[in-house]
Amino acid sequence: MDFDQQRAALIRHILKFKEGKKFSRQVVAALKRVPRHRFVDPIMLATAYDDRALPIDCNQTISQPYVVGIMTNWLAPEPHHRVLEIGTGSGYQTAVLAEIVQTVYSIEFHRSLADKARALLDELGYSNVLIKSGDGYHGLAQEAPFDGIIVTCRVEKVPPSLMEQLSDGGRMVIPVGPEPQQVLFAYKKIRGSLKVLDRDLVRFVPLLRK
Repeated sequence: MDFDQQRAALIRHILKFKEGKKFSRQVVAALKRVPRHRFVDPIMLATAYDDRALPIDCNQTISQPYVVGIMTNWLAPEPHHRVLEIGTGSGYQTAVLAEIVQTVYSIEFHRSLADKARALLDELGYSNVLIKSGDGYHGLAQEAPFDGIIVTCRVEKVPPSLMEQLSDGGRMVIPVGPEPQQVLFAYKKIRGSLKVLDRDLVRFVPLLRK
């Protein structure tokens, strides 16, 4: 399979057909560089560059590339940023962020997924990623504040600890709501409060708690 051609075709599809939403050059470049086929289950290789979510271990998913693009774009990442990710999963979103920002701190509930993602990201040369296994609801206070926080699993409401750990002027992208559909919010923290910048409809697996 020519994965490079498939990845290029996927990027063209996303940029041309997805409701006119704009992606920054940094985000487009990151999506072009990250080899999504390395993050999917081997039996799913033929669909690695389909624009849809795919199942991975532990009843989790690797997000739809378009959704990864939108979430990353709404986070407005910069090279000097330190970003917290809740829900490492396969590590695909982690890698896209790591292409852009200084450091990605990622928390994954399932230890087996955390270990697998860490090994793959190390193999691919992402030395600016730190992955921890555990409950992501309370964030990572010892490394706060963060310039951006991205949550790749649904919550009923924004965890207060995550809002506290976001720097003033920082952004948080998070899916909020019950099954079967949630609202993906892009927030900006201004003087201690979250201001809604954008929103869209999505479907995510739930945030797991201990």
